[in-house]
Amino acid sequence: MGRLIAPPYDVLSQADRAALLANDPHNIVTLDLPHFPPKEAGADEVYQRAAITLDAWLKAGVLARDGRPALYPYAQTYEYNGRSHRRRGFFALVRLTPFGQGPVVPHEKTHAGPIEDRLKLMRATGVQLSPIFGLFDDPGTHITDTLYHQLSRPELTVTLDDIRNDLWCVAQAELENYLIDQLASKSIYIADGHHRYTTALQYRAEAEAAHGGPLPPHHPANWCLFVLVGMQDPGLIILPTHRLIGGLSGFDLTAFHAAVAPGFEMTEAPFTAAQLPEFVNSYLPKRPPHTFGLFDGQSRKLMILRPRSADALRQLEPERSDAWRQLDVAILHRYLLEEVLGPVVAKDKPMSISYSADPAEILPRVDGQRYQLALLLQPTPLAALKELGKHGEVMPQKSTYFYPKLATGIVINSIR
Repeated sequence: MGRLIAPPYDVLSQADRAALLANDPHNIVTLDLPHFPPKEAGADEVYQRAAITLDAWLKAGVLARDGRPALYPYAQTYEYNGRSHRRRGFFALVRLTPFGQGPVVPHEKTHAGPIEDRLKLMRATGVQLSPIFGLFDDPGTHITDTLYHQLSRPELTVTLDDIRNDLWCVAQAELENYLIDQLASKSIYIADGHHRYTTALQYRAEAEAAHGGPLPPHHPANWCLFVLVGMQDPGLIILPTHRLIGGLSGFDLTAFHAAVAPGFEMTEAPFTAAQLPEFVNSYLPKRPPHTFGLFDGQSRKLMILRPRSADALRQLEPERSDAWRQLDVAILHRYLLEEVLGPVVAKDKPMSISYSADPAEILPRVDGQRYQLALLLQPTPLAALKELGKHGEVMPQKSTYFYPKLATGIVINSIR
C-alpha cells in the first residue's frame, strides 16, 4: 500500500511524480496529478485519461468501494525535532456551505488557476481524490478520545516518507451520531485545502444548474471529504513557512539595517550560518512574539529583528483587526516587504519570493546569487485561525504549514 499513496498533489514536483509512478504505476498520482503544473488547467484529454484510468481500476479491483457508509479514524505517527508525535483525526463528509454562510472557515485566499485544474479533474472523474484538512475545537481532546477509545488494531498501517499512517473503519450508528451531535455546533477551520473546498462548491453549483435548482439534501455533491482533527490534539504541529527573497542585487546588510531602523531593532544572532536549523527550530520559537530572523546570503550572518512597536501595523492598516495586525506574516509582508525591501532596498524593482518550511533548504538556496536573504518566522499561533474567523479575515499566503501533510489515496469519495 505504501507504493500506492502519495503526498498531496500541490507539494509534488515532476520528479516526485515520476519517482512514485516508477515504483508502482497504480500510484494515486496517476489520477490526482494528471497535469503539471497544477497551478493552471491542462488540456481536456489529460483529465479524461484520469477518468478512464479510474474506471479501469474500479473494474479491475485496484480500488474497491466500501459496501457501507463509515467513518475512518486516521492517525499519523512521525518524528519532528528529535521527538515522536502522533496526530489523530478521522475521515468524514462535511456538508458544503459557502465561506461566511456556515461552519467552514477559511484562513487563506484562493486563486483561479488551481481551482480550474481541480474542477476539470472533478468533472471528469466524479470523485474527491484527496481530503480537506479541517480543524475543530476539542477541549480536553474529549471528542477525539471518545472515538479512539473504541478502536482496536488498525485495519491498515502504511508508511510514506517515514510517516506511519494508521486507518480504522467505524460503522457504529451510536458513535457516528455522537460525533455528529458534538460537531453540529462547532466551526471547522480549513488548515489545508482551500482550493479543493472552493472547487467542491463550484462543482455543486454546476450540478444544481444542471438539475434546475437545489440538489436533494443527500445528493453526494452536497458533501466534501475532510480529515477532521481537534485543535487541542497534542500531535498537531504548525511550522512556519520562511521567505526566501531574490531580486536584491547588491544587497548590503548595513544599508538594510539603516533602512529598517525606524521600525525595527536589529542585532546579530549568537549562531553561525551552519546553526541556522537550530536557530529556527529551537531558538526562534522561544523568543517573544514578533521576533524574526534574517539570514544574509552574502555575509552568511544571522540577524534578529524585533518591531519597536507592539502594534507595528496600526498606522499602515488601521481598518484591520488587532488579530490580523498581530500576525507575524502580516508584519513581514506589509512592513518589511512593502515598506522597506520593496521601495527602499529594491528601489521598486521586481523581487522574487520563494517559500520553505524546511530550514535545511535555506542555506544552499540563499547564497547571494538567486536569493539574497531569507526572512525567518516563528510558527503562527493556532488561536489566530479562530480569531481571524470571527472577523471574516484571511492570512497572507503561506502563513501556516501543518506537518505532516495528509496522505492522498487512502480514502476517496464519490460525488456522483
